Amino acid sequence: MSKRLVVTVLGAALLVVRAVAWLLEQRRSPSACPYSQRIFLDLPRPFMRREALCDILKPSPGERLLEVGPGTGYYSGHVARELAPGGSLTVLDLQPAMLDELMRRAAADGIANISPVCGDAQALPFPDATFDAAFLVATLGEVPDKPRALGELRRVVKPGGRLVVGEGQPDPHHVRSDDLRKLAEAAGFRAAERVGGRLGYFARFVNEGDEVIG
Repeated sequence: MSKRLVVTVLGAALLVVRAVAWLLEQRRSPSACPYSQRIFLDLPRPFMRREALCDILKPSPGERLLEVGPGTGYYSGHVARELAPGGSLTVLDLQPAMLDELMRRAAADGIANISPVCGDAQALPFPDATFDAAFLVATLGEVPDKPRALGELRRVVKPGGRLVVGEGQPDPHHVRSDDLRKLAEAAGFRAAERVGGRLGYFARFVNEGDEVIG
């Protein structure tokens, strides 16, 4: 084996080791994708398509929806269009820069029914039963306290309202479908539908809270 080939192989092996170490660290210490790496948020998602999200979320004109962790808005504009006329999409993210970028893109596309809010999924700054539905894609795994975030989502979604969670590979924060179902049911959601496979899926849950009368 030539010296150059040995160096190449060793270099490749080192990269693999570093990649595995990074993935393990991300699993241990979840964190949101930084704004400096936003280019990765625009990559195609063939196993988690926008159309598939809308099919399972079923947004309707006039509804008020919440998206947690929208990043630069890969799904936001598509969903917001389905809510017109009369409906609105609130997008909540930890990073103001992400929200600024999302709103610039929405304005460029002529979408005016999106409202940005900077905040934490573990302490949603909204009153109880504010939204008809909520969704988050490739976001739940980044939240340190997932049960608390799901509890907050149950609080702000109206009784009988929908929650859709999307997860896919190779996201290091990927939440497995079975684990998601256990977490969501413990928070008070009922599993309703799941589409997709191991490389990417969407799961819809229903808020089992008491119906509000009057």
